[in-house]
Amino acid sequence: MKPRTRARSLALQALYEIDLTDHLPGHVLQVRFSEHQLEQELEEFARHLVLGVLPLRQRLDAYIAEHAPEWPIDQVSVIDRNLIRMAVWEFAVSGETPVKVAINEAVELAKRYGSDSSSRFVNGVLGSLADRREEIGQTLSSLAPLGDEKS
Repeated sequence: MKPRTRARSLALQALYEIDLTDHLPGHVLQVRFSEHQLEQELEEFARHLVLGVLPLRQRLDAYIAEHAPEWPIDQVSVIDRNLIRMAVWEFAVSGETPVKVAINEAVELAKRYGSDSSSRFVNGVLGSLADRREEIGQTLSSLAPLGDEKS
């Protein structure tokens, strides 16, 4: 697995745990980093991703629900939901990752961690959300700039 893919994988694991347990993000990241050795730059990338997504979850979920109307958001798997949240945050809010790269990474992680249909679902939803990246980015960037999350 490529280094940034490993960092995304770790971020996905952290977001998954936070979603299911409401554990504090700082603690979850600390445990993940102690279990998986990453270079400092990759730890910062994973932390940036998790702390960027967390305050925007409800808004990101609203976009997901809008582009997957046949799937109520509470029926979308936690893995798929977090992969889509991460990719949208990367290409629309952070803007540091090209759209195609963010989608490809999410699809590859969906193949690894999701169900048999996850990669197709994630790809389809992200494909339609990518068309609205500028609008989504403007809306979400104004709502929650990345800050220090309580740990």
